[in-house]
Amino acid sequence: MASRTSPDNNSRQARIAEMRRAEQSRDRRNKALAITASVAVVAALVGFGAWVMIDKKEQKDAAAAAAKAPVNGEQTWDAKTLGRNHVETPVKYPMNPPVGGDHNPRWMNCNGDVYKNAIPEVNAVHSLEHGAVWVTYNEKAAKGDVDALAGKVAKTPYTLMSPDKEQAGAIMLSAWGKQLTVEKADDPRVAQFFTKYVQGPQTPEPGAACTNGLAEK
Repeated sequence: MASRTSPDNNSRQARIAEMRRAEQSRDRRNKALAITASVAVVAALVGFGAWVMIDKKEQKDAAAAAAKAPVNGEQTWDAKTLGRNHVETPVKYPMNPPVGGDHNPRWMNCNGDVYKNAIPEVNAVHSLEHGAVWVTYNEKAAKGDVDALAGKVAKTPYTLMSPDKEQAGAIMLSAWGKQLTVEKADDPRVAQFFTKYVQGPQTPEPGAACTNGLAEK
């Protein structure tokens, strides 16, 4: 005898089938959303990585350009005329602060060293020979500028800073054979001078030590 399916049973099976279709549709939608989100995240990461690479390249190119460009207003001395002998006697330099010449066998520490008092020129010149930039200032320099420069020097290897009451300019930056006078610490030429001359091409002894020298007493 053939079995008969009741209307209630047919309705229940139809509901179950509809629920399954709805669940499958929901699963497909969730998978699509997950894939879309993943693609968006990957695209964002790739885009960010590309932006970082471009930004780093632009910074590198800018630094390279600054290193090649002349520093407006700087003074230059012929390196061939600057003595490099080690001497134990006082040296009379033709410029103040000196940018080269005979000097003491011991250099001033120049690993971002900020000196509160004037330092011996004959030792500081030896630091310049090693590729350091020497920042000096007198009473004309504002305290805020002195503090800003001290902060910059403190975090920059191959630099040193000290007061110099006898110098003509408020703030002066010296490297071997190079010198720049500025009035303010935020003068853009300060950063350019650092970029160009900290271990720059003017250095007679690139890579020579800036530690284990003479320190402030």
